[in-house]
Amino acid sequence: MNETMRDIDERTNLAGNSMFEMLLFCLGEAPGTGRHELFGINVFKVREILVMPEITVMANASPNVMGVANIRGQMIPVLNLPRIMGCSLDKQPGLLLVTEFSRTTQGFAVEDVSEIVRLEWKQLLSAEGTGGSLVTSIAKLDGDASDTRLAQVLDVEQILRDVFPHATLQVDAVEPASRVVLPPGSVILAADDSAVARMMIEEGLNSMNLAYIMTKNGQEAWDRLQSIAARAEAEGKPIVEKIALILTDLEMPEMDGFTLARNIKQDPRFRRIPVIIHSSLTGTTNEEHVKRVGADAYVAKFEAAELAEAIHKVLTRQA
Repeated sequence: MNETMRDIDERTNLAGNSMFEMLLFCLGEAPGTGRHELFGINVFKVREILVMPEITVMANASPNVMGVANIRGQMIPVLNLPRIMGCSLDKQPGLLLVTEFSRTTQGFAVEDVSEIVRLEWKQLLSAEGTGGSLVTSIAKLDGDASDTRLAQVLDVEQILRDVFPHATLQVDAVEPASRVVLPPGSVILAADDSAVARMMIEEGLNSMNLAYIMTKNGQEAWDRLQSIAARAEAEGKPIVEKIALILTDLEMPEMDGFTLARNIKQDPRFRRIPVIIHSSLTGTTNEEHVKRVGADAYVAKFEAAELAEAIHKVLTRQA
């Protein structure tokens, strides 16, 4: 078995058990406490970890961008993550996390890498409304123990949007041939835990004139689907007349997109509803992985034309 297939199998096994692996790292002293808090991102978004290479400072760049680094012939921007997150260091960050999000590559400067932990998605609790606008969720690293360690899971979509505000969803890129018309009375049920991702998804769906219901994680989407199904049953209608398709992120607290897709496809009431995965976990390996967990299509964030084409294809196939 080649390395790519082993990688896919490993991810499929993790998703099948509602688990994922998170890289933990530190960024320096947190404001007001002096403590070095733990932060985390999904391991599968990290391409490599390097001792900080030589950085070329770019003229007139954002103060949150340290410059660019030449990583094996590829020029990538290096973001000063401690500065972005409001942490302080008495020296330059020593390590570089080379990451891939939404078909882009960038480096995040960090103080130190701690460890890789394997968690269940239910160990993540939504951080929305807690004041941390650059954090999607809080991970309970030791389960439900009263003294569990906590790690803040970064909202990378929001960070990249803030640092590179012009790199946004191109809602005018949708070709007329990909325009979608939903069955009368039906909507798209969408789920994403990132506030900026929800905003950009809404911009895309609005540009296509598609009705939708937006939720903040897989559990909320599942609960909403159950509620709509009960209402449809009371009206004597099939659920597919209410929900045309489900568009979901993968990484979400409480219930991830893999679990949501599996729940839908294993329930006789819902298995006819197409599920599109809309994720910043990009690359051939991730796209093949998504197919193997039962979703009908995969679209990288934030490609409006590709999203329109995927919706068009799955609805045409469904019809």
